[in-house]
Amino acid sequence: MEFFCYHRDRPGSLDLRHELVEAHWSYMDGYAKELIARGPTFGEDGETPAGSVHIVDLPDPVVARAFAFDEPNQQAGVYRDVLLRRWRNLLGRTMWEFPGGRSGGHRYLVLGLGPGHGSDPGSRGAADLAVPAAWRDESIAYGPLLSDDGTAWLGTAALVRAPDRGAARAVLDGERYATVEVHDWEFGGRR
Repeated sequence: MEFFCYHRDRPGSLDLRHELVEAHWSYMDGYAKELIARGPTFGEDGETPAGSVHIVDLPDPVVARAFAFDEPNQQAGVYRDVLLRRWRNLLGRTMWEFPGGRSGGHRYLVLGLGPGHGSDPGSRGAADLAVPAAWRDESIAYGPLLSDDGTAWLGTAALVRAPDRGAARAVLDGERYATVEVHDWEFGGRR
């Protein structure tokens, strides 16, 4: 089962985050075979860490919750909240298999949450259930956010390479969501 995990930083926790970087990396090293994608998000300045994305393949929701809440930054109070959802890997690859590589261009996390006013009630608001053809070459990770049992669509998460935030936002049909967030993101792991 694949899961999307997004920890959002608590204001004022940057020093603690820096102190715990090795503990965080060591923890993630223990999940190296299960990780589909990982990496930090950044604030409006594009430089200050603001969160941490992990897409991981784990046996069940109980193990996924342990993964999310036992993480050292979470335990120490770096994060203010956690978004943890079942996810489906529509690209069928990891970020390390992205043809565009680790560098070159801007990278973004695009989150579309909840059905918006343009949603079709007959489809439970589901949108963007396939990788848009125009985005296939620029998508690093792409898939729907699902309920714990995997039956209800709750949104879509994508990691993309794009020239700017506005272009990245266009990966999702904004009218189909209650909200769309775009965050600067980069490939994670040890440098």
